[in-house]
Amino acid sequence: MSDPLTHLRADGTAHMVDVSAKEVTARTATARGRVDLSEEAVAALRGGTVPKGDALGVARIAGIQAAKRTPDLVPLCHPVAIHGVTVDLEVDDGGVEIIATVRTADRTGIEMEALTCVSVAALALVDMVKAVDRLAVVTGVRVVAKSGGRSGDWVRQE
Repeated sequence: MSDPLTHLRADGTAHMVDVSAKEVTARTATARGRVDLSEEAVAALRGGTVPKGDALGVARIAGIQAAKRTPDLVPLCHPVAIHGVTVDLEVDDGGVEIIATVRTADRTGIEMEALTCVSVAALALVDMVKAVDRLAVVTGVRVVAKSGGRSGDWVRQE
């Protein structure tokens, strides 16, 4: 990566990049993450017996809300119009896999929104199950695919 850091000025200070001259294009980003849980927490999720209620539903809504609020949380992130957010939470024997896809038609990428979506969905899930599992671990949050924009399509090789 020999390109200069776009969020730094020549004097080394941070600034927000001006994207006003960029073309509006359809853009999509998908991120994944995981919450590792105890067998008891997994059983509570599968059985619908989490004391706080619908943990997966709350996590899904929290992720969607977070995607829309990303510029409020990440200082140099541009506000972009969120046109769609899909959040899937898949319970397996070791915890919950979270997959989020965020879509827009705008001048800049949407990877930060997808990462924020997964991160906050994971935090909400931990909050919902903490009475059952105080040792829950959020792990592996990463972008796995993106499309649109000047750099085109990309898929993480895992």
